[in-house]
Amino acid sequence: MKTQTTTDVRCSSTAAGYGRVLYELNLPEETVRKTREIFEEVPQLTDIFTNPTIALKKKLSVIDRVFPQEIRNFLKTACKYQRMDLIKEIFAAYDRCVDEQGKVLNAVLICTTPPSEDQKKGMEAFLCRKYGAGEARIKIRRDDTLLGGFILRAGSDEYDWSMKGRLNRLKETLTWR
Repeated sequence: MKTQTTTDVRCSSTAAGYGRVLYELNLPEETVRKTREIFEEVPQLTDIFTNPTIALKKKLSVIDRVFPQEIRNFLKTACKYQRMDLIKEIFAAYDRCVDEQGKVLNAVLICTTPPSEDQKKGMEAFLCRKYGAGEARIKIRRDDTLLGGFILRAGSDEYDWSMKGRLNRLKETLTWR
């Protein structure tokens, strides 16, 4: 099963560094997926690991009892340096590293009505050509305030072909004269 990339999560530079280290450990994807699932199913674990009144020794003991063997040292290091509050961001940064290595581009399409399959494939092909990606994944979000058209966001670029955007650009042009 392919893990869901968490592209919506903003990562601090610290979390990005930990995510890259996690990626470079070359752990089996199954181990990382299982660890992520444990954190999602038992959110109290994050509370335990970030609680300053719980002794580090007890936290490390919990890691030994709960998580897969291959990832324990990584989690212990994150716990020792008080970075467990960033675990969601760390997983998001890890996902980005996996996507970068696989030349996967994640984009967001904001629209009033979802595109047809052909339109979506055309946008994916455009993104692959433009950014040199092997695969483009487009997440679709609905926003009725656009009045029609769409906004496509990829990386730091935004392509605004919405009616709302066009009206705003027209307004700016007319008010500058």
